[in-house]
Amino acid sequence: HVQLVESGGGLVQPGGSLRLSCKATGYTYSRHCMAWFRQAPGKEREGVAYVDGDGTITYAPAVKGRFTISHDNAKNMMYLQMDSLKPEDTAMYYCAASKLPLWDGYFRRENYVFWGRGTQVTVS
Repeated sequence: HVQLVESGGGLVQPGGSLRLSCKATGYTYSRHCMAWFRQAPGKEREGVAYVDGDGTITYAPAVKGRFTISHDNAKNMMYLQMDSLKPEDTAMYYCAASKLPLWDGYFRRENYVFWGRGTQVTVS
């Protein structure tokens, strides 16, 4: 049984920083293909950052240069360091993990079968 639990969200002023964490339990699939998504009110869920066990890292254009994704496979943890936050970064942030290895489509929601419940990030 795979469980993903996010933490670290909160209220921050524009220009501030937050660090999100995702704890994965029971996730033993190869390559550890995981991603952060976000969903703002009235908008579709969108991919933010992706990382896998082979070292592939990808960012959405809106966050590139401001967000940093990392993972610690030994601890089954994934992180998202968010700097220079903007009001438009306000959203619920979700941790997602794939059951199958991914080589493209990193931000396609249908590629991920395991999801956390989310952590709210508000920039105001």
